[in-house]
Amino acid sequence: MPVLDWLGKLPPKARDKCRVRLERLQECGHELRRPEADYLRDGIYELRVRVGTVNYRMLYFFYGRIAAVVSHGLVKEDTVPGLEIALARQRQTKFNTDPRRHTAGATDL
Repeated sequence: MPVLDWLGKLPPKARDKCRVRLERLQECGHELRRPEADYLRDGIYELRVRVGTVNYRMLYFFYGRIAAVVSHGLVKEDTVPGLEIALARQRQTKFNTDPRRHTAGATDL
């Protein structure tokens, strides 16, 4: 699970703030908006975390109205690179073909 690997490498303060943002996504789902989350394009959203001058992003998509699936995380410069959005789209396609194979519960965080 790429996002868990990425979270494990973050400084503790950044990891804590990212986990809070993930909890907010779990609570609010489709209703989560800026400044905590934003729509990028093609069904891909970002969770937004800032620690000092560093912008952390976790890309995610929705599986219908029942789940949000976090693809991966990155440190953002000016904009989220198109390649990162494309990677999230690839993972979305893969997930949609066999959701059970690519599912972890919130307790895995």
